[in-house]
Amino acid sequence: MKIVNSEEMRNIDRKAMDEYGIPGLILMERAGLSVAQRIKENFPPKNVIIFSGKGNNGGDGLVVGRCLSNWGWPVKIFLLSEGSELKGDARANLDIASRLGIPIRHVKGLIQRDLKDAIIVDAIFGTGLNDVVKGISGAVIDKINNSGSPVVSVDMPSGISADTGEVLGRAVKAQMTVTFGLPKRGLILYPGAFYAGRLYIEDIGLPTALTEDGSLSVETIERTDISRLLPVRLPWVHKGNLGHCLVIAGSTGKTGAACMTADAALRIGAGLVTLGIPEGLNPIIEEKLTEVMSLPLMDNRDGTLNKDCLKTIIEFSRDKADVIALGPGLTTNPDIKHIVEGIIKKATVPLVIDADGINAISGRLDVLRKTVAPIVLTPHIGEMARLIASTSVEIQKNPIEVASDFAKRFRTYLVLKSARTVIASPDGSVFVNLTGNAGMATAGTGDVLTGMIAGLIAQGIDIIDSIKLGVYIHGLSGDLMLKKKTEFSLAASDLIKAIPLAIRELRQGIG
Repeated sequence: MKIVNSEEMRNIDRKAMDEYGIPGLILMERAGLSVAQRIKENFPPKNVIIFSGKGNNGGDGLVVGRCLSNWGWPVKIFLLSEGSELKGDARANLDIASRLGIPIRHVKGLIQRDLKDAIIVDAIFGTGLNDVVKGISGAVIDKINNSGSPVVSVDMPSGISADTGEVLGRAVKAQMTVTFGLPKRGLILYPGAFYAGRLYIEDIGLPTALTEDGSLSVETIERTDISRLLPVRLPWVHKGNLGHCLVIAGSTGKTGAACMTADAALRIGAGLVTLGIPEGLNPIIEEKLTEVMSLPLMDNRDGTLNKDCLKTIIEFSRDKADVIALGPGLTTNPDIKHIVEGIIKKATVPLVIDADGINAISGRLDVLRKTVAPIVLTPHIGEMARLIASTSVEIQKNPIEVASDFAKRFRTYLVLKSARTVIASPDGSVFVNLTGNAGMATAGTGDVLTGMIAGLIAQGIDIIDSIKLGVYIHGLSGDLMLKKKTEFSLAASDLIKAIPLAIRELRQGIG
């Protein structure tokens, strides 16, 4: 499903009215009615208190109040501005509500007990909020959050940026949010997704030519779509048909990262996996891994790779590998930086670069322009901050734009790992993943994802499809294991065990 920022949503609304001739009053009516219907579905009849701002979002709230009142629900409406400040369609709906005798007053008369034992409808701000909430609006939001009553937000929880999901000073914490046409970025990204509660996306009659416009470059990864990307294995397939993944990873104290990357590549379906490891650590790897082959590489006495192993890696990859997974547990030192840069420059097969592979090129991003192979970078927020000399706080404010800009500028695929992982392609398309949970915030889960993406690419699946599949299945594996464990107890190795379960569940959705 496409997701939009506030400007894109305004353009859709404007075109619906100006180019297709759909009156704004009809769109407002359908929006408010859809919210009222969701309230009716989810709650028994009781007192309803509506907080209505002066814009179109407030107008939607007025329609909600009128519909519920017509159905016999007791409704009170509190305006956050003088009635004279409402214009156009919002003013028309204020006049209708007044004629129907619905109690309407200014919030200046609001007292705490008015919010007890009621359903609160938040129609204060819509998608246009771009400044810190303060004054009377901030005071009302605080009262709503302290009321203990269930809250339904109209389009957006007030105080949340529709573009980034960040809290603009303070925000309504809703039990459910009903949005219109398309979900806004701020409802999908955290912390906005947390404040939104259960999300409903309602069709209010916007033309599909607008909501499915190809210029809308950001979309969520949907299970029905991802299921179709799973390859079908013919009965006569053999391991040679399923690709060979070369993993370059590990150092003293970090053999676990190397093993999990290699094991995940195998578990996601790669026919062959070879782990390139410092030769002094090879006995450990052969003890830990059964199905994975090893490639002992020249090392330093401290258990890290020696720069002179680069030739061996390149020759092996050209002769035998279909993809290289590079970085987990390598550490960073001059030799590693030399190796990583050399592989980027000389590799002829796709590269999936993570962890120390990413750290090794921080500050030297021009090397990405010197490759002939497709590159997939999989940084978490901290690694991304180091990569582009920014801060985690700044990246979290706008991960979609950060990822998209980087992917287009350096012609790479970028997987920005977070609670909502963002996938950006060099062609400008962006995908946001919705699977996964807080239990996956633990060491090694990124190593597992690196192996999964590389293992899918090895099988000959298109790179962007491999990334989408890998990220989705990675999160789904975590969600399946959460049913057996808790968010406190998940470990990265649990995700590897759950990969077959996740694939089976997706298989059931095919056809």
